[in-house]
Amino acid sequence: MSALPRSYNPFAEDEEEDVAPAGAGRAGGADRQWYLQQEVLRRSAATADSTTRSLSLLYESERIGVAASEELVRQGEALKRTEQMVDKMDQDLKTSQRHINSIKSVWGGLVNYFKAKPPESKPEQNGAPEYYANSRLKEAIVSSKEQESKYQESHPNLRRLDNSDSDFNKADLVSSVQKDVYPKNQQLRAYHQKIDTNLDEMSSGLSRLKSLALGLQTEIEEQDDMLDRLTKKVETLDVNIKNTDRKVRQL
Repeated sequence: MSALPRSYNPFAEDEEEDVAPAGAGRAGGADRQWYLQQEVLRRSAATADSTTRSLSLLYESERIGVAASEELVRQGEALKRTEQMVDKMDQDLKTSQRHINSIKSVWGGLVNYFKAKPPESKPEQNGAPEYYANSRLKEAIVSSKEQESKYQESHPNLRRLDNSDSDFNKADLVSSVQKDVYPKNQQLRAYHQKIDTNLDEMSSGLSRLKSLALGLQTEIEEQDDMLDRLTKKVETLDVNIKNTDRKVRQL
């Protein structure tokens, strides 16, 4: 007869060696929970940093848009001054033609003497009113310039060092309603609040960028019309100059 019982399992010894104590299982679960918490915090921090960088890029794009808008306004002012100069040259050329007619013949002098002298009009009144940028672009520039302080705060090289923990200090000022919405963990709650704030700022920034783009489009269209008008005036002035030069050579 064998000394081993009928219910003997030859692998029981190996299983007993592999089974961990009950306390060790609870410790492993706690470690896994701690690891998951740290992973959630790490991902939340990465998301908050990503939205902060995106917001900084948005402010930078807005700053470039404002600079381009201001340069376009200066270009419009230069075009308006050029148009006024062309109008003044055309007026002076007409005066020169009257003098040439007086010199060319006695009859021409008599005609010019009795002919009423055309009133001298200012260049601004000669089809070229004082230049003003379109209201949509001006409002967009003013609205975007108000965000320059936020751009400096978000820029990594301009950000003050004593604000590094400000987001977490603000977590204590959350209302009771917000405490019910955000996680109970203070650090995680601060990350969620930062993400929500950045997303709100990004939405407002995109709206301002849209206004800048529409204002730029309107300004470019108006300056295109101004260029067409200026081109026609320059062509007409060139023809008149050639005619006047020919008359002078015939004297």
